[in-house]
Amino acid sequence: MAQIEEQLSNKQVLATDYITGNPKQTDMYLKTSTISLQLPLDSSEAVLVKNLVLSCDPYMRGTKRTDRNNLFYSFSPDSPIVGYGVCKVLDSKHPDFKKGDLVWGVTKWEEYSIITKTDSLIKIEHTDVPLSYYTGLLGMPGMTAYAGFYEVGVPKKGDYVFISSAFGAVGQLVGQLAKLMGCYVVGSAGSKYKVDILKNQFGFDEAFNYKEEQDLDATLKKYFPEGIDIYFDNVGGDMLEAALINMRRCGRIVVAGMISQYELDEPQGIKNLLNIVYKQIKVDAFTVYDYYHLYPKFLDTILPYVREGKITYVEDIAKGIESGPVALVAMFTGKSSGKQVVLVANE
Repeated sequence: MAQIEEQLSNKQVLATDYITGNPKQTDMYLKTSTISLQLPLDSSEAVLVKNLVLSCDPYMRGTKRTDRNNLFYSFSPDSPIVGYGVCKVLDSKHPDFKKGDLVWGVTKWEEYSIITKTDSLIKIEHTDVPLSYYTGLLGMPGMTAYAGFYEVGVPKKGDYVFISSAFGAVGQLVGQLAKLMGCYVVGSAGSKYKVDILKNQFGFDEAFNYKEEQDLDATLKKYFPEGIDIYFDNVGGDMLEAALINMRRCGRIVVAGMISQYELDEPQGIKNLLNIVYKQIKVDAFTVYDYYHLYPKFLDTILPYVREGKITYVEDIAKGIESGPVALVAMFTGKSSGKQVVLVANE
């Protein structure tokens, strides 16, 4: 007699359609399906996981039907949203993962997922820190901060460092790494609350609310009278224009993202580019995926800081997969108080 497979209900967050610009709550809807707790026999190297924590990240924006520039196609009609998460393996056909393993990597916005593209999955070896950290501090955003600052920015003690969107998942870590290296650090954020945390909790030398500044050039001159050595750019647009004027000779601009441009149909033109020539500024964009081979080195650097309390990390945790759409929109509208994550289930 054939064994009856156990079926579980599986709550999901699906995309309504292809969209343009940043996602809205109406671009997503909830659905409950069923899933087997056993992988099909022909599912070669796949893993079945229980999703524990899901990550909200700036790349998770609308994808037009004809758009092929995004690294992830997070919104396909009537399909689960795709993004990073922390998961527990329930069944595996992959030699590197076994039942009970904790992993982080690309998964789907649902309670249980079958992951067939396992290249992004990394086994979690250290569980003495919150598992949610593997969506941020110890995951893709953390690696972005580490690779961008150390490998691309090539910092040295005493550098003058400016970070835009400094309260975000990447920026808050870049600032703390810069301070630990002995740099002077200034960050921009979008509220007084965030500015206060940058200075009082993360140890930034200065921070400002960009929404209250009428002249960004004058603002940067106030905080960097001798100029900027490293600008870690998460924003682009007007902030990049102002930074170009205020860079020091042979300064480095590390381009990690341009969140001010993601929603625009027509990208904003950038003035002041001649400063790159006159000041011999190095402008270097990167993607974190080229640096994942450094992940063990990254952990060796960051974990001791976390355990010793030298690095802190602020998270905004939404509970339940039903809260996913609200949480994702909050991240894009600046309403998140730290790294935005969705707690789907406890281990």
